[in-house]
Amino acid sequence: MNPLFDFDKQFKCPVIGTDEAGRGPAAGGVYAAAVYFEKITEGLVKDLEILNDSKKLTPQKRESIYDIIRNNTVNEIICIEVDEIETINILNSSLKAMKFACEGVIKKSGTECLTLVDGNKPIKDYIYPQKCLIKGDAHSASIAAASILAKVTRDRYMQKLDEEYPMYNWKKNAGYLTAEHLQAIDKYGLTKYHRPSFLKKHFAKISK
Repeated sequence: MNPLFDFDKQFKCPVIGTDEAGRGPAAGGVYAAAVYFEKITEGLVKDLEILNDSKKLTPQKRESIYDIIRNNTVNEIICIEVDEIETINILNSSLKAMKFACEGVIKKSGTECLTLVDGNKPIKDYIYPQKCLIKGDAHSASIAAASILAKVTRDRYMQKLDEEYPMYNWKKNAGYLTAEHLQAIDKYGLTKYHRPSFLKKHFAKISK
């Protein structure tokens, strides 16, 4: 058994794992996913033998297990877009996306589960049992699976945005403030997909 699945089994009750992707970038929405392994078979564990924290896997490996997770779990993926991020801030947006994703899984499954939340911030206004796990995506199969769904979905989303605004190279930098991205911002300005609050320090620096 993959040790990540063993970790989830210790709770002696159904668990949902939730994680986000896109807190750090200065462009694009933030995504969260929630995953419930309703039935874990030896075949599924074997198919997911590379399952791990999404940041530790190559894009190709993440893509290779994305559909396996989607088709063999109860899951939900939620995006909070830039306008709301700018209104309620990125932390609250991430937690809101997690909340909606987890509630969606609970509604679909009809099962009240213990929710394992990646990180140290509990989901706000959430009526179900939850437990925060720092670096949970390296310990829990459910969180790791959620991290894959959130990361791959967001990367695909940023690739589509790149088709609209290719000068920022979002298909490569995913909206993070690389030197190339900052140079493009200085040359072309901001788009509707940028998060102005993330660029205050940059604009303050170049205005001096």
